[in-house]
Amino acid sequence: MSSRVWNVRRTALCMALGFGLASLAVPAAFAGSNDGSVIGHTAASAVVTITNTENGFTRSVTADAQGNYRIPFLPVGTYTLQATSGGTPVGKPVQVAVSLGSATTADIGGEAEATELATIRVSGTILPGVDVSSTESALNITAQDIQRLPVERNVSAVALLAPGVTPGSAGFGGISFGGSSVAENAFYINGLNVTDFYNRIGFSEAPFDFYQEFQVKTGGYSVEYGRTTGGVINAVAKSGSNVFHFGSKLVWAPRDWEASARDSYLDGDRYLTRSRDSTDSTRLNVWASGPIVKDKLFFFAMYEGRDIRPQNTDDAGNSFDKGKSNDGFWGTTIDWNITSSNILSLMAFSNKNRTDTSTYAYDFDSKTRGDKLADSYSENGGRNWALTWTSYFTDDLSMKLMYGRNDRTSVAASPADAACNYVTRDAGVEDPGVPVGCTNNLSVYDRDDLRKQARADFEWTLGDHLLRFGVDRESDTSDLSSRYAGPDGIEYDVVATSPGASIPDAENPVPPGYTAYVRARRYEIFGNFESTNNAFYLEDNWSLNDNFVLNLGLRNESFNNKDASGRSYIKMDHMVSPRVGFSWDMTGDGNTKLFGNVGRYFLPVANVINIKQGGALLDERTFYGFDGWEILEHDGVQYAMPKLGTQFGFSNDQGDGTVGDLRSEVDHDMDPVYQDELILGFQQQLDQMWSWGVRGIYRKLHNAIDDINITATSCGRIPSHWVMANPGKEVTIWGDTNCDGVDDGYVSIDTSKAGYWTENDNYQYTNGEWEYVNSTGGSQRGWVKPKRSYKALEFQIDRAWDNKWAFNASYTLSWNQGNAEGPVNTDTNFGDTGRTENFDDPFVNLGGNGPLANDHRHQIKLRGTYALTEQWHIGATLDAHSGGPITAMGVGNPYNWKSYHSYYLCTANCTPEETYPNPQEGDTWSTSDRVFEHSPRGGAGRMPWFVDLGASISYEHKFSSATFRTKLAVYNLLNRQEPVWVYQELEPGVGDRDPYFGKERFLQSPRYAQLTVSVDF
Repeated sequence: MSSRVWNVRRTALCMALGFGLASLAVPAAFAGSNDGSVIGHTAASAVVTITNTENGFTRSVTADAQGNYRIPFLPVGTYTLQATSGGTPVGKPVQVAVSLGSATTADIGGEAEATELATIRVSGTILPGVDVSSTESALNITAQDIQRLPVERNVSAVALLAPGVTPGSAGFGGISFGGSSVAENAFYINGLNVTDFYNRIGFSEAPFDFYQEFQVKTGGYSVEYGRTTGGVINAVAKSGSNVFHFGSKLVWAPRDWEASARDSYLDGDRYLTRSRDSTDSTRLNVWASGPIVKDKLFFFAMYEGRDIRPQNTDDAGNSFDKGKSNDGFWGTTIDWNITSSNILSLMAFSNKNRTDTSTYAYDFDSKTRGDKLADSYSENGGRNWALTWTSYFTDDLSMKLMYGRNDRTSVAASPADAACNYVTRDAGVEDPGVPVGCTNNLSVYDRDDLRKQARADFEWTLGDHLLRFGVDRESDTSDLSSRYAGPDGIEYDVVATSPGASIPDAENPVPPGYTAYVRARRYEIFGNFESTNNAFYLEDNWSLNDNFVLNLGLRNESFNNKDASGRSYIKMDHMVSPRVGFSWDMTGDGNTKLFGNVGRYFLPVANVINIKQGGALLDERTFYGFDGWEILEHDGVQYAMPKLGTQFGFSNDQGDGTVGDLRSEVDHDMDPVYQDELILGFQQQLDQMWSWGVRGIYRKLHNAIDDINITATSCGRIPSHWVMANPGKEVTIWGDTNCDGVDDGYVSIDTSKAGYWTENDNYQYTNGEWEYVNSTGGSQRGWVKPKRSYKALEFQIDRAWDNKWAFNASYTLSWNQGNAEGPVNTDTNFGDTGRTENFDDPFVNLGGNGPLANDHRHQIKLRGTYALTEQWHIGATLDAHSGGPITAMGVGNPYNWKSYHSYYLCTANCTPEETYPNPQEGDTWSTSDRVFEHSPRGGAGRMPWFVDLGASISYEHKFSSATFRTKLAVYNLLNRQEPVWVYQELEPGVGDRDPYFGKERFLQSPRYAQLTVSVDF
């Protein structure tokens, strides 16, 4: 950027701070997902012309009889405004900055002062100011803002700057908005939805330098947005101008600048090895932008070369992985100002990436790397693009059309896949002294997720009403082939246990004499699976008077998940989302507002459900006693395989290799998952620089869609059916209507009262062993209804950047409670969306109400920057929040013999041996003899506070035609490595106690430093 343009922008910004706020006799300030708007007052019937100072785009509108004007769908950038009446200028030209997803209010002249600038305000940004025309809660932040702060170079780190947003604590990562799980958010780049629709946890991302501006919506967002019960992150890519610019940036984070991660020990023995894990990262990008045809056609293009070299040991420290990834990224935007009324824009990027990993034997004590054990590779990313057409039909009616594709590949494979099975060993199982298994690749996995998205958005101003309406369609297709590595595609898990323990999915207890068992699992699935999501919306932003805006919105959605044959098997439509908001300029001067909104938000079913239930899933689990290790050799390297002892269980109830009658596996009348939200807030500008605000939030989640095990109907006990349904509500499946053993119609089950057959098992001591005899009676039980609520108070104070210093502080006090976190389960580290164990049987969640995993009672966030001189700046960020709850989970319950996670612990008579330490022939023991006590959710305390302090120092020097910048940033400056998740299974088997309960599993990342150096021309 030239110094002249920067000086102009800086002058406009200072004017924005100095003049305060406009009055509200203007249409409401709303904008789309990849653009902004300008609104304001001028002389009645004056012609307002806006010109982009960077690319020459010009657009003119005529103000109404009250002097109100609105210019929507403007690309993010800097503009000049000029009003004329009868050919005579009204006021002076004004320079305004258009921000992403928000509006800039600019009042030019007027009846009282026809030649002077009245007010100008940039709304919806991190600057102080009260946007009295907006009812939503959002944070805007630009690439220039982040340049002055130690913010990690990813979109999630930007979102974490907003109040009420916290990082996920389990192994599957993600971020949580307002108590929601990490699988409920939506992410957009230039209006293209890039959210991972397979599991809904991640999203497609570009390098940081591809982005121009971000907007983080934490609540109360418009009916334009759907398919989320969490938060929304918008990003817009950089674009070209009439001036040719180019440059380069080096981002360097050597492993020598990374603190050593901390190992975890129990009774002096290391059980998790992290201290040898590190990453060496070098990224170099080159970019250029400018005109193809001046004032008409522009481009921005960027290429980033990457050399990423991760290395890490396994948990035991017996193997060492060395990875390498050097695929480059490319991205571009092309903008064509066809006429003053039509703009065509293209955004495209490729983030394809492959990581090759070699695994070696490793001696931790001597730090010696041995022979190579295996090679593996992973691939991810894909090509993405969005084409957007913006057309201004009249001064009052505008349209935006967008079509795009989002592609995400996920591949995991190894050259050893044909010969080597994957093996895991529990920490409590004998160490064979050599690596277990001859591969570190669990599965041969190849999946491609392709989203095709089309939408049309319109704005129509009718007097005091701004109507916004549109349609939105997505086709989300997952093409999958997956199986476990090795002969017969079997994975072996060796797990510590005790004789007589009940193991989930095994028909019988662990046989006598065994202190460990082997679960041999064969898992295969393939197919092409599609989901289609459709919506239309209508919104009226009604200016009732000069000081009050009422926002009335309605969104209608439909979700259609299909099986491998293309048949609909989960289909929900007519999901109506009403959303109402208001904003009251209490003093009439634009400095103070009271605002609020109430709305409903629906969440679609992830594609992983299509695949795992709508495909030909084979999931066989066979259970054996563990008879020790067999030492084998592969490619000259020794490894261990478990010896299989007595078989005591087999289950294929999750999938037998065929596509079943989905009518019996899916609720015919399923209700969608949705959340209601209520927000009431107050904001006030204290002076030209300072503002503050407070916001109260209440969110309540309704329903869950999860797999539940139906084993009974009105006919009594039936064969097990795993059904996707709403736990605790009426479920309708294909079954036996007249109890003659033949499925002949739909049957309904009130799962709040029935649907699961319970029984207690009898055992008899015969011939020196406890033998299963029969079950004693039986009855039906129902499920508890899922519950989740989030209540919070947010306080925020802000000081705007004035070329000397800026500061923002927020404090959030919140309560996140219930018995259902959402479609994933952090408590048990289960990230397979929509298939948690929470509702497998009625006893998993019985008595499970309490603080949820994302309940962080206190959150404190600070960020600030200070100019030491014109060239030198320092910055700091602080994210501190109280730790999440810890639950002492059991596996049994007082009402049924089968064992899943539960909120009960067995305290007496847990095994026959305990009841009868010296059994005699003919003694009988029943699981009903067990004694349990309730172990409430969150009853085992809380994890420690998470505190992350970042610091940076940056330097900038301008030459005649170039700008040199460098920044050294240090993340987690205090090198706190407190646990963010601990083992929460106290009882791995009924009556057992896990010594690892409460011990750390996942830690805060260690301190590391990063240097960025750039030169821009």
